[in-house]
Amino acid sequence: MKFKQVILIVAVSSGSALASVWGYSKFADKDVVAIQSETKVPANYAGFFDGNAANSPINIDFTQAASTSVQAVVHIKTKIAAQKVSNDLPRRNRSGIDSWLDQFFDFGPQIIPEQRASGSGVLISDDGYIVTNNHVVSDQNGGVAGEITVTLHNKKTFKARLIGKDPSTDLAVLKIDGKSFPYLVYGNSDEVKLGQWVLAIGYPLTLETTVTAGIVSAKARSIGINSRQSQTPVESFIQTDAAVNQGNSGGALVTTDGKLVGINSAILAPSGTYAGYSFAIPVNIAKKIVNDIVEFGDVQRGYLGIQYASNLSEEQMKELGIKDGDGVYVSAVPTDGGAYAAGIKKGDVITKVNNNPVTSGLEMSAQIASFKPNDKVQLSYIRGGKEYNTTVTLRAKVSNVEAVVPVAEVIGAELTTLDSKKADEYDVEGGVVVKKIKEGGKLSQTKMDEGFVITSVNGRPIKSVDELNRVLGNSIGTVKLEGFYPGFRGSYSYPLDLTD
Repeated sequence: MKFKQVILIVAVSSGSALASVWGYSKFADKDVVAIQSETKVPANYAGFFDGNAANSPINIDFTQAASTSVQAVVHIKTKIAAQKVSNDLPRRNRSGIDSWLDQFFDFGPQIIPEQRASGSGVLISDDGYIVTNNHVVSDQNGGVAGEITVTLHNKKTFKARLIGKDPSTDLAVLKIDGKSFPYLVYGNSDEVKLGQWVLAIGYPLTLETTVTAGIVSAKARSIGINSRQSQTPVESFIQTDAAVNQGNSGGALVTTDGKLVGINSAILAPSGTYAGYSFAIPVNIAKKIVNDIVEFGDVQRGYLGIQYASNLSEEQMKELGIKDGDGVYVSAVPTDGGAYAAGIKKGDVITKVNNNPVTSGLEMSAQIASFKPNDKVQLSYIRGGKEYNTTVTLRAKVSNVEAVVPVAEVIGAELTTLDSKKADEYDVEGGVVVKKIKEGGKLSQTKMDEGFVITSVNGRPIKSVDELNRVLGNSIGTVKLEGFYPGFRGSYSYPLDLTD
């Protein structure tokens, strides 16, 4: 390389460096684009304070709410007496050796030993009324435990009597004799906000009074647990991350100012113990149920008078022109219900109850749960792509689907509930026998033969004609009937189109 070329390269490099330094010094003081300003909070800031330290959140003290609330939360213990049961148990509950020995020996009746359980409850009056969960005082067979004992925070013990219970909401009311009991004041669960601090108080895992803290992590939550004890479940849980375990059921969920906003009822427990979330019955629902039980001895519940379809598939929603969360699809309207009188029809999609959005049947039921017969509620619904509003006067009872059109008539068949002895012989929990298939009916369009025993619909167990009525009455589109033929091995399934 020639000397002149080297000198030229050095000169160009030096010039570029000098130009860069000059350019930086020239423009360094200019304003640059920033994501956020350090001096001013934007008007649309998605924060919880305006940048002023004086308005920032303050430390919250739980001590006063905890110390006063524990006085009104009680420990409930139940006892179920030992029972004699027949030794002739269904095959599915017996081992092979048991069945073999039964051929030679008569062991007589067996004894189910005495059972004991415990939970929590909340005093709601100074004369001894207590609200708790129905499952806390249940005998697990739809009845009530033979003995119920209540222990207060001060260790005093009382015998309690049941005033009434409501399996639909999993609530029960007890009474102990006495006066001047400490009790909790009702709050307003409708005003509870996401992120709000709450305390869970009860007697978990056989421990003494226990207080845990958490925040409200969701509202109007439905988890399907009340369907285990009721055919008309009502669920609109307050979900929290306050630690709750077995024994907390029936205990109090209170705000930091000590007001009762929920009755702890269930936990998310894939491992059998607390796994991060717990669920409480809103006090606005509990208050109405308790007042009805105390005043009338039973729950005075108003009914819309509709049947709704749940768990619609994407294809079904597309066919109906709705999206997930749009509302509640009406699958049937009994003619003697309030909804029918107000003009609600099959195919409508209910979107609001008293201006409160609803996205599921359980949410809708929870909204109605606080009303009595003859109360009027406002409904918003979609029909043909347009939204309408109407007023429904609630009735005193709900009609069964079969009061409108029995499913047997809809699908074109003669049906009967499988005999319990036959169910034991076939080693099933129950089912529905298709005795006759009518020509031209929907069932005749399948390849099913008479004598088939239906045991499930879309995987949901079916034990009787009534259950089949309810499930098919709440379904639309195509469903899958599953079951077996007596005397033949294996299970069979048939698609059934319920489209009108």
